Amino acid sequence: MNEHVKPVYLEEKLEEIRADGHQEYRSKSLPTWCPGCGYFSMAEGLTFALKRLGIEYKDVVTVSGIGCASRFPFFVNTYGFHTLHGRVLPVATGIKIGNEDLTVVAVGGDGDAFAIGGGHIPHAARRNVNLTYLVFDNGIYGLTKGQASPTSAVGFKTSSTPYENGDVPLNPLMMLLSYGASWVGQAYAGHQHHLADMITEAMAHRGFSFLRVLSPCVTFDKTNNTYANLNMAARGLPEDHDSSDLMAAMAEAAQADHPALGVYYKEDRPTLDEVMAATNRRAAGTDPA
Repeated sequence: MNEHVKPVYLEEKLEEIRADGHQEYRSKSLPTWCPGCGYFSMAEGLTFALKRLGIEYKDVVTVSGIGCASRFPFFVNTYGFHTLHGRVLPVATGIKIGNEDLTVVAVGGDGDAFAIGGGHIPHAARRNVNLTYLVFDNGIYGLTKGQASPTSAVGFKTSSTPYENGDVPLNPLMMLLSYGASWVGQAYAGHQHHLADMITEAMAHRGFSFLRVLSPCVTFDKTNNTYANLNMAARGLPEDHDSSDLMAAMAEAAQADHPALGVYYKEDRPTLDEVMAATNRRAAGTDPA
């Protein structure tokens, strides 16, 4: 593990959780992802986070769209909603507005998030919907047999780009920072303990938290986002990084060839449900402007 990637929680607490177990947050369904897929680390990370935060599984809703990430709700013991392609955030927003006491976790891959679902992200971010969005980015369409995705690297040969991909990839971190997300972080499936820490921090944040998880596709990507390459490329954010400095976060996010792991940016501002409650009070004449 990169020495600059600092665990958020004490190792003693991790050992306590491991000893106590967190299997009550795992469903009886066995994951069907390819052996070695980073999604296994993410499922473990979410269950660790729920255990650490003391959230009962009956109070959690996991929402997914289409793609490899769509299976996620089946493998965790929470309420789940397997929705349409690219429509994770509208459904997750509706659930949160319907019952603000629920903990809502939206999950998706780079295709579901940044292709068909890309138009929903800026609005969930700017409205500061109080939910967590976990995007598992492997830079390829894994479920449909290995086509180029919105985050595929230039020069990547896939079944849809046999003569190399010529499209410049999107930069998810830059996008979310510019959209106004109130918490933006990045983790890596190969650093499981740090990933669990990051999921915990994202879920503990009040507001729209976005965590990009770099996740190798061991079946369809043998050259780019592999464990070997990401182990060498991934780094920690600088020790003096100020997560309240948006420009500093943007500068780090721009270094896409050397992805940094950690919390890029966070701020405290009113959430969508708080704004709606204030609007309702004003409309009722109980909270005049």
